[in-house]
Amino acid sequence: MADGGLIMSEPKALVELAAADLVGPGVTFCPNPRMPLWSNHPKVYIDVASTGEGRCPYCGTVYRLKAGEKLPAAH
Repeated sequence: MADGGLIMSEPKALVELAAADLVGPGVTFCPNPRMPLWSNHPKVYIDVASTGEGRCPYCGTVYRLKAGEKLPAAH
């Protein structure tokens, strides 16, 4: 799939998240606690609230909201 001239590869891993799994306002982080220690990279925060998914720039893991999950309304 192409995105603005860039070729996007298939994700190395896909993590489906419930709204309760997110930290802060619609954000998750990578590496996640379930990843093996040998595969760690610097911790990055990934916005999944804007589009329903986000990709880690280091390892390519895609974080996606589970189907039907709704984020709480911002105040």
